[in-house]
Amino acid sequence: MVVASEHVNPAVIRTLRKDAGGLICTTADTQIQKALGLPFLSELFLGMAEHYPVMRNLIPNDIPYDVKSAFGITINHRKTFTGITDNDRAMTVKEFAELSRRALTSEDGWAKKEFGRSFRAPGHIHLLNTSERILETRFGHTELATALVLMARLVPSATVCEMMGDDGRALSKQKAKVYAKRHQYVFLEGAEVVEAWKTFGNR
Repeated sequence: MVVASEHVNPAVIRTLRKDAGGLICTTADTQIQKALGLPFLSELFLGMAEHYPVMRNLIPNDIPYDVKSAFGITINHRKTFTGITDNDRAMTVKEFAELSRRALTSEDGWAKKEFGRSFRAPGHIHLLNTSERILETRFGHTELATALVLMARLVPSATVCEMMGDDGRALSKQKAKVYAKRHQYVFLEGAEVVEAWKTFGNR
């Protein structure tokens, strides 16, 4: 399930939590990453290796579907309490999207300071960093979801959650289609997003 981060509210988080059931994450395209100074988590782990050698052994270099994990840091907004409630997570996502919007047009350095003033880490929202050339070298949910909000001319951040089935596996495509029809949501194949992105990029 994919929602533009700027439109996230407690009801959205509740739907993702109850109807999707996977990990709720918020994406950041490369512009946001640069403006806020966001690292990849694997880079942080590698940097810790001198003091914590085990981290070198944990680098995710054998992911069967990817060459590098998109995981970044985890955050909470400083006005949250535990950070895990629907209200708290919605605040974190919404404020992250708003800061990202302002960061993309602000003077260099301001956004990084404001990020530290407004958020703390670790937290309960997992940030996912897109690859540098979106939908060219990586075609995962992080890139697909971010491409959607970019094409919609929204803040380049999407909030996503994998849909889980009751059989211990990811929800089947057919069941996802039934769910989408029942709730009047749009169902898109990844290939459709990639094709639309090619057209969008050539404008």
